[in-house]
Amino acid sequence: MTAAAPRTVRVVAALIPGPLDAQRFLVQQRLPGGSRALLWEFPGGKVESGETDEAALARECREELDVELAVGRRLSQVRHVYPDLTVELVLYAARLVSGEPKPLGAHALAFQSPEEMRALPFCEADIPFLDELVAGRLGPFD
Repeated sequence: MTAAAPRTVRVVAALIPGPLDAQRFLVQQRLPGGSRALLWEFPGGKVESGETDEAALARECREELDVELAVGRRLSQVRHVYPDLTVELVLYAARLVSGEPKPLGAHALAFQSPEEMRALPFCEADIPFLDELVAGRLGPFD
């Protein structure tokens, strides 16, 4: 008997440069007690049925960070299989339009340089984005 394939979800994430230093980007630590508890990731969330990636990303950041975003171009995409879930993760360039990020849906928030992010335990699905960022292959918001 073969195990059922894990369910697949589409998730969007934002690469948000800091307001004072464009070489530092917003990352969030997942809440304790849930899946991938206390691991770090780029902010974002699940795309709901009938929603565009851009609308989902703006909504998730409004709900979880209390900020308004301008969502730019798609930067990268990965597919990662966790034991319980397959994630189709898409990273978008974004910038803060209004609001100061608050950890409403996260344990902690930080603006980190790519090198500083390397010292944090990241969700496996986000690591390819971090690798691209460190290598200088992800461009700025436009």
